[in-house]
Amino acid sequence: MPCVHCKFSSLLHYDTVTFSGLHISLGDLKCQIMGRQKLKVTNCELQITNAQTREEYTDDNTLIPKNSLVIVRRVPVRGVKTTSKTRVITRTEPVSGTPKAVCKNTTSHFFSTHCT
Repeated sequence: MPCVHCKFSSLLHYDTVTFSGLHISLGDLKCQIMGRQKLKVTNCELQITNAQTREEYTDDNTLIPKNSLVIVRRVPVRGVKTTSKTRVITRTEPVSGTPKAVCKNTTSHFFSTHCT
């Protein structure tokens, strides 16, 4: 039975996805992988790359030939904005004894206040 060998970039071993025919579409391959790994479409997207040629498959209608080796990566869903987290730390200065809020959000903030 025809198959495609796929592995997540963080794993060491390949898994086999079987299908009928000479090729499998990228969309069908993604569906099978997501079903096996119990991944939800709303949480992540799969980036599929040919392990030998390093070609990234982007069109869901692309046909992947049987016996291909592919590398799978989970990537965030496009169009979803990530929220930046701000940490506020309260500390007491030894001289004055009054608490101050310190915001460590970006490196530019650090350099603008400490490297003048």
